[in-house]
Amino acid sequence: MSAPDTSPLLSDGIVGRLRDWGVRRVFGYAGDGIDPLLAAFHRADGDPELVTARHEEMAAFMASGHAKTTGEVGVCLATQGPGAIHLLAGLYDAKLDRKPVVAIIGQVVTTALGSGYLQEVDLHTLFKDVCGQYLQTVVSPEQFPLAVDNAFRTALDTSTPTCIIVPHDVQKLPLPESIPHTHGVAPTSTAMSRPHVLPPPADLDRAAELLASGSRPAVLVGQGAYGAEAELVDVVERLGAGVTASLLGKSVLDETLPFHCGVMGHLGTTASAELMNTCDTLLVVGSNNPWTEFYPAPGQARTVQIDIAARNIGTKTEVEVGLTGDARDTLAALRERLDARDATGTDPQWRSQVEAAVRRWRDIRDQRASEQPDGKGGLLNPQQVVHALSGLLPADSLVSVDVGSCTYWYARFLQLPPGARGHISGTLASMGCAMPFAIAGKLGHPDRPAIVLAGDGAMQMNGLNELITVAHRWRDWPDPRFVVLVLHNGDLAEVSWEQREMEGDPRYPVSQEVPPFPYARYAELLGLGAARVDEPGRIGEAWQQALAADRPFLVEAIVDRDTPLLAPLQPEEKVEQMLAALRQEPDGDRAAAQLRRQREQEN
Repeated sequence: MSAPDTSPLLSDGIVGRLRDWGVRRVFGYAGDGIDPLLAAFHRADGDPELVTARHEEMAAFMASGHAKTTGEVGVCLATQGPGAIHLLAGLYDAKLDRKPVVAIIGQVVTTALGSGYLQEVDLHTLFKDVCGQYLQTVVSPEQFPLAVDNAFRTALDTSTPTCIIVPHDVQKLPLPESIPHTHGVAPTSTAMSRPHVLPPPADLDRAAELLASGSRPAVLVGQGAYGAEAELVDVVERLGAGVTASLLGKSVLDETLPFHCGVMGHLGTTASAELMNTCDTLLVVGSNNPWTEFYPAPGQARTVQIDIAARNIGTKTEVEVGLTGDARDTLAALRERLDARDATGTDPQWRSQVEAAVRRWRDIRDQRASEQPDGKGGLLNPQQVVHALSGLLPADSLVSVDVGSCTYWYARFLQLPPGARGHISGTLASMGCAMPFAIAGKLGHPDRPAIVLAGDGAMQMNGLNELITVAHRWRDWPDPRFVVLVLHNGDLAEVSWEQREMEGDPRYPVSQEVPPFPYARYAELLGLGAARVDEPGRIGEAWQQALAADRPFLVEAIVDRDTPLLAPLQPEEKVEQMLAALRQEPDGDRAAAQLRRQREQEN
């Protein structure tokens, strides 16, 4: 019997090219459309590592999470048809939050394309929006290096997802020893350089003049300011400005700074709303925050915006001077020009007003976190559960936050220590993001603790399945700390409050109820640590137990679904609309009482 042919295939070439680009791991799920690629990963013996999720959507979210937590290109892998379709949500998360991801997707054999073959989907049409910067089908061994290289270069250059499609039969083509030097074959390489971008001096001069002329300056900080923390604080101090942050920029600056007003927007703080309502100049740094109604009113504030992407300038608020450039160097150049100007227009009382607003908010925060739900024993205040983590969170933590009411509690009540990073599906706002983000972060930084904040809706959507992944992999981590908080309230609470606030409608139980599930017992069944908490006195103990555990640990907190998600300083008519909706609910009195109490705290 003849020996099997061990000559390398195109699939081996793709795996090797990933290695050339420094890819350490690929997140995916098996399917027959990528069997040759799976065999190539097998032959590569873990370099790069293939990480299998429980669902292709989770693989794409892991790739996005890898890009968010490591700064590297995330890579995901799926078969044709349904496997490819499942990637979309995670790829859109990367697109909207501007993270580089490369998707590698199988396709039916080329001889069957156009026949309506099993699992045949028009992948170019399907992916032309989410991977619009680069989307290519590989058809020959001579072409594949170019397709892979362009996918990586484009993902890095545009901070967006890209996609290469490889039909099943093409994956099995023999790999030539060399690419021919001939007409019609484009040579390529993995060479890549990132540009150093600085705005024109005249624009910097105009920006400095504008900012120096203001009497009530404010700074909005986004994720684009990471790496420019020192320069940012220098400019803030030079201006005497107040600071607020987008949700994605929450962990850029130390939130204990006396002039840091916290997160801006619907889920933000009263101090951030006061800052935006009263400033007369605004510097936006690396943020494209979508909460347009929470920016200064038209004509109120003159605005300068710094962003590495010119297309982000002026898209969410009126901007007078746009500075396209790297945040760190642009801020340093701006500071030099501010030093040369006399900021005579600055109101000497402004910083004191900002700090007073911050103190008022922190008093409100502490008051809300200390309250106990009325009339329902065995229910915890979710604000208290999250707030209790603030003093216990390790400084090198990777915090992954799901979408829902837990996002509000994270934005307002979790104070991140310097060095900790928070990650969320900020612009797509997709439920089910926290577990895959945390897994990707933990795989990228196995020596750092990972924290997940999730609601019961998100856990039932996909978190329970990815808890299996955690149970499967945790023994490989030098630091086993992987803590999952499940806020168990039996309700899709954010949508319940949105129904009341946005539509004036009462909660619709059929759409909102989350079936009961024993989250802590399920974690224990998987061999993980767990605690079920329904008494306020046990909250701190549960967090300490989880952070000291020798294995991943799930905290199931039985919390009140009636805790309001009141946006800061809402107009009275909006509050009345919510109260009117609650009056239509048979058990709305408790939620209405809490809503009135929160409103009184703001006045």
